[in-house]
Amino acid sequence: MTMTTVRFFAAARAAVGTDEVAVDVDAMDVASLDAALAGVEAADPERWSALVERCSYLVDGVSTRDRSTSLVGVGTVDVMPPFAGG
Repeated sequence: MTMTTVRFFAAARAAVGTDEVAVDVDAMDVASLDAALAGVEAADPERWSALVERCSYLVDGVSTRDRSTSLVGVGTVDVMPPFAGG
C-alpha cells in the first residue's frame, strides 16, 4: 500500500473539515492528483468543489496547477487556495 498525505490550508481546510487525509495511491484507478481530490469527503462539498478549481498544489514541494499530475511515488501534496497577504 502506497500512501500519499494530502494537507489542506486556509479555505481548503475549512471546506474539507480536516488538516490532512491519507490517500492510498495503489487503490486508485488512475493515481493522479485529480483522482485524489475527487475522493476527498468534504464537510462542505459544494464549497470544496468550487474551491478545488482555484487552488494551486505543491506536490512534494513542487508547485503545479495540473491536476493530471501523477501521485506515484509522491509523499505529500499541499492544497493551497488563493489567499491575500504576504
